Amino acid sequence: MNRRVPGEWERSDAVVVGGGAAGLCLAHWLTRTGTTAVTVVEAPEGPLRPAERTWCYWDDGPGEFDEAVVASWTRLRVRGPEGRVITSDPAPLRYRMLRSAPFEELVRSRLAACPAARVVRATAHSVRDVAGGAEVRCTTADGRTLTLYGRHVFDSRPLPRLPPARTLLLQHFRGWFVRTDSPRFDPGVADLMDFRVPQPAHGLAFGYVLPLTSRRALVEYTQFSRTPLTTAAYESALRQYTDDVLRLGPLTVESAEQGVIPMTDARFPRRTGHAVFRIGAAGGATRPATGYTFAAVQRQSRAIAAAVRDGGETVPRPHGRRALAMDAVLLRALDTGRIDGPRFFTDLFHRVPMERLLRFLDGAGTPWEEFGIGLRTPVLPMLRTAAELPFLPRRAPTRSGESR
Repeated sequence: MNRRVPGEWERSDAVVVGGGAAGLCLAHWLTRTGTTAVTVVEAPEGPLRPAERTWCYWDDGPGEFDEAVVASWTRLRVRGPEGRVITSDPAPLRYRMLRSAPFEELVRSRLAACPAARVVRATAHSVRDVAGGAEVRCTTADGRTLTLYGRHVFDSRPLPRLPPARTLLLQHFRGWFVRTDSPRFDPGVADLMDFRVPQPAHGLAFGYVLPLTSRRALVEYTQFSRTPLTTAAYESALRQYTDDVLRLGPLTVESAEQGVIPMTDARFPRRTGHAVFRIGAAGGATRPATGYTFAAVQRQSRAIAAAVRDGGETVPRPHGRRALAMDAVLLRALDTGRIDGPRFFTDLFHRVPMERLLRFLDGAGTPWEEFGIGLRTPVLPMLRTAAELPFLPRRAPTRSGESR
């Protein structure tokens, strides 16, 4: 049921707070069940709305949002710090790239065509349990106070502060959408990690290249470290990478994007009230060891919609316990410097078939496959790290982050 008293309150089966990837994916899948009336609360135009973002993931078949896919690649490449090249076709997987604007436009158009769904442009101020569900108090774009009630409320807003963790690294990056004067890119191959860049004193750095045509690409400089850089430092690193490493020659920077993704073993609460649930990055959907979020958001959204339909557990875990435990060991090993990051990732992609490794990173590997991958890492440093983790305190971090 979706009932409204204009200017005062509205009631739905589900209220989704936030109109980004997590919120729109969930609203889409809830309406697909045909049994749920959904209200999505999106921030009005202004500082609360993020700039356009790029989301990437791998998939093995037609997807629900293929109409918004900007580009995809069947061949992936990793370059070691000494220039070693690992190129693979991880069939049947394809690496896909979405831009947030066409994705949001696509999902909003689907919601507009669904009588049980509506989108409200408003700023959400508070979410709390009430009798029979939960309420969201908002201010609309024209200044009205609006209270939304739902049997369930799913909140995707960024957390004001990350939960306590034993390890917190930041994946921080700046990317340029570039156009070169002459053909410089192979549109059939995406570079996931290119370690031919100067490495920081703590952590690791790599380039990331997603070709769109032979003359256009997204080129990023990324670090895994404790502290983001200044914009000027990112710009200098990107200029060095495009000029000295990629040797792209004259180019035009058409646009830029910048972000910070927390890579942490923090425990994200998925339930913050009897009828209030956290989703997306705020609910732990970001894979700690990689920073990828979009694929986990899709899986979690489908599972939530099925649970709401069937009356079961409402918000399943976005990642399994084994995967999170292995990620915690890797993050700690990187943070302590027990493993050399560029060599670790280069060797892993060299020793493990890429299709198997990507499925592992998506949490789809079997225990036996995970054990085999673990044996292809530096075993002694990883075992030492695993042994010390249970005795380390969890501390509250001082920063939060964003996800892509």
